[in-house]
Amino acid sequence: MISLFMTFSDSTGERRILPDEAGAVAELVGSIPDLTEGLLFTPLEQSVDHPYKADGSGPVFALQLRFADLFACEAAMDRGRVLASLATGAGLFGLAGLDVTHQVMLTRAFPVDVAEHPAGTTGPCSYLVHYPGPADDMNAWNLHYLEHHPSIMRTFPDVRQIEIYTRIDWVDRLPSRRVEHMQRNKLVFDSPQALARALGSDVIRHMRADFVQFPPFQGGNKHFPMLTRVARPGLPRA
Repeated sequence: MISLFMTFSDSTGERRILPDEAGAVAELVGSIPDLTEGLLFTPLEQSVDHPYKADGSGPVFALQLRFADLFACEAAMDRGRVLASLATGAGLFGLAGLDVTHQVMLTRAFPVDVAEHPAGTTGPCSYLVHYPGPADDMNAWNLHYLEHHPSIMRTFPDVRQIEIYTRIDWVDRLPSRRVEHMQRNKLVFDSPQALARALGSDVIRHMRADFVQFPPFQGGNKHFPMLTRVARPGLPRA
């Protein structure tokens, strides 16, 4: 599975995309050919405690777009298509003038004990993490991280999804700026409060103990809790 990440950032940290604009983006995303799933991420409406609040509020808006293979993803990034329009704001005031970046990555999914959200869940929350890199030895980095960290992540209370994304080569014609972070992660919880409870548990000690064993790398990491909305594929274009 391939994931395309598009991130819309504001240097002031004050911009927000309005709900109707997010709805318009969801419709556009749903019309992308061969998309298997689209996820829309927006900042939390109220801050919650988590160990990395100093990383800031995160992007104004972000997308994770899933494709079955790289060729479908690359086709969606051609000139004149929906993604090229979104990269320039798609005529939406909330997206105008933002710094837009994109990256295509391989999706690696890991098991959790219970993947389903409870009935009545209305505001799932994703913990988006990225490591800009580089690592001194990417193979050593990936081997250690993939063999150790997901099994610790699985012990977070009520974690619903664990995904780790690793680098690949891709081609595109998007007007936004390419980035090549060495890794991204995503943990999904039922709500911002559930995320805060999980990250306040003793599991974080085990995460930090493994962190100090990581092979050498540069660039640090960033952690952003984001509200999560699913855009179903096959929607008619607005």
